[in-house]
Amino acid sequence: MSDPNEMTGAAEEISATPVAVARATDLLQALLLLAVVGWVLDVPRRFLGMSFYTEQLLAVCLGFALALSFVNTRFTQRWIGWLCAALAIGICGYIAIRYEPLTYSVAQLPWEGIIGSAILVLLVLEATRRTAGAVLVIIILAITVYVFIGPHMPGDFATRPVSAARLLVYLGLDTNGMIGNILSVAVLIVVPFTLMGQVLGRTGGAAYFADLAMSAMGNYRGGAAKIAVFGSALFGTISGAAVSNVVAVGVVTIPLMKRSGFSGTRAAAIEAVGSTGGQLMPPVMGAAAFIMAEFLQVSYGTVVIAAVIPAVLYYAALFIHVDLEAAKQRIGAAQVDNVPAFRDVLKSGWHFPIPISFLIATLIWPEFFQIPIERAAVYSTGILIVFSLAFGYRGNRISPREMVRAVLDTGRAALDIILIGAAAGMVVGALNISGISFGLTLQLIALSGENLFVLLVLTALISIVLGMGMPTVSVYVLTASLLAPSIVKLGVSPMAAHMYVMYFGMLSMITPPVAIAAYAAANIARVSGWNAGWNAVIVGWSTFFIPFLFVTEPSMLMNDSWLSIGWNLTRNILGIFIGTAGIVGFAFAPLNLAMRLAFGASALAILMPPHIFAGAATLDWIGLCAAAALLAVNFVQGRAQKQTAAQAARP
Repeated sequence: MSDPNEMTGAAEEISATPVAVARATDLLQALLLLAVVGWVLDVPRRFLGMSFYTEQLLAVCLGFALALSFVNTRFTQRWIGWLCAALAIGICGYIAIRYEPLTYSVAQLPWEGIIGSAILVLLVLEATRRTAGAVLVIIILAITVYVFIGPHMPGDFATRPVSAARLLVYLGLDTNGMIGNILSVAVLIVVPFTLMGQVLGRTGGAAYFADLAMSAMGNYRGGAAKIAVFGSALFGTISGAAVSNVVAVGVVTIPLMKRSGFSGTRAAAIEAVGSTGGQLMPPVMGAAAFIMAEFLQVSYGTVVIAAVIPAVLYYAALFIHVDLEAAKQRIGAAQVDNVPAFRDVLKSGWHFPIPISFLIATLIWPEFFQIPIERAAVYSTGILIVFSLAFGYRGNRISPREMVRAVLDTGRAALDIILIGAAAGMVVGALNISGISFGLTLQLIALSGENLFVLLVLTALISIVLGMGMPTVSVYVLTASLLAPSIVKLGVSPMAAHMYVMYFGMLSMITPPVAIAAYAAANIARVSGWNAGWNAVIVGWSTFFIPFLFVTEPSMLMNDSWLSIGWNLTRNILGIFIGTAGIVGFAFAPLNLAMRLAFGASALAILMPPHIFAGAATLDWIGLCAAAALLAVNFVQGRAQKQTAAQAARP
């Protein structure tokens, strides 16, 4: 029989454990934020007269992030989590303190570097598995296996020989490994943006965006679905995470769409497509934009500007689809009581656009402001905090205690991206040291027969497959390292190639069999995730065509004259409208099968990039003329049907 004192002590330990975890979590989050914000504001140099290597900061932040992960995850024995947390802080702290002498001796493969790197690699893999899932870890392990078998492969499949000790030290200590550029972007840029997003969401910013969407779109036909589209786009500007967007916006919009007349499956599909597009919405873009800028060695503002038209096309296509479907099913305004007036919403939340506008201004005119983007994000957060504490939103003002909690929770919110940044650094490091990516580029080009269109289709399929079950950042790092170089090799601009693979990797969120965003939306709608995923593919059909447009048309990435940009944007939106009408079966009136096929053929002709082959420009004009004729015929049909219905309704 157990001793009562022992049972009492065990019970006290169990009850005290959550308190200890909560306090450790808050401490680690606070230390992580202090380190990042202090570095961004240049506190060590300005106020303490001290200088450090960036890699020292990255090692410290990685240690805090790993500890935060292990403290907050369940183990068979809780002490194992605490031991892993202590190991992470100890090893990363040792790397930070001894970074300079370690880098000098890294070529000699010191034993401390080998052992420390090995433990750090294992900790990062386990923490990544627990926070971001097993898919990325499996891919890293597969690449690692190939590093060792690659030297024995024939021809272009062969890689450089690398010893296990050399690989470990390279991944753990080299700037091309874990503590390198990708982790630097995650820590120094993404964390400040995550801080801003956390504060904006907690101070009423999410409610402000939802109210804007509801007041702007709720009174039109298919209003509930248009609220979902508009709200997801607005929320995507600060979130950039598909599943988070679904959860934040979908809990309101999906039931609203179902009450308005959309089926549960269709409502889930619309919200999934809308939330996935948030990863394209500047300024955050699912954090991939920051890493893209690092890969391409261009400013972050350059990436944001290039992403504007792809984002506009994405949401224009979705908006057109829900509008035509609502017209076909005769679904009217959203069934919402007490919808706030648009002017009242703007008046109540007038202060929210100010920090966002300041941030965007620093992106557009960097030579005028001369403020690094990460520092601008911190300044914008400071402005937002002051305004929110002073004014609140619609009568609700956040308390200082709640504000502190919002700031602290940034650490946990940014945890995934920090760990993914470290894991992605391992991917890039393994590819660089072995030369796998170079060999894969040659293989892809050979497989496509050096045909750009075939290569684009091939890389699109691979990007979707690689993206299954992984966050957009992980997908982008993999596709940018493995696939984008082959597209660039065939003459496509680096920006277009990287945007292309990111776009298709993002679409894995709505593409079965995994379709994470579709399954999340289906869970809210209480419908089959499989059916919601395939419906999302139908709803977002045009999004699978859009990437092909900006690969062959520089104007789609804002890299042409304004006249060319305006013309191609208008032409492609018209093509999307015609194609969507064919998919839905409605333009101005219902379309029979023959008309739907004609609309589809016309849309393909319009959307065909004019420079993709000889005669493509002529095909565009044929499609435009055909579209005009088809719309005119359908418009007359619609007028005739309305007149017939009106006559039948007369007594």
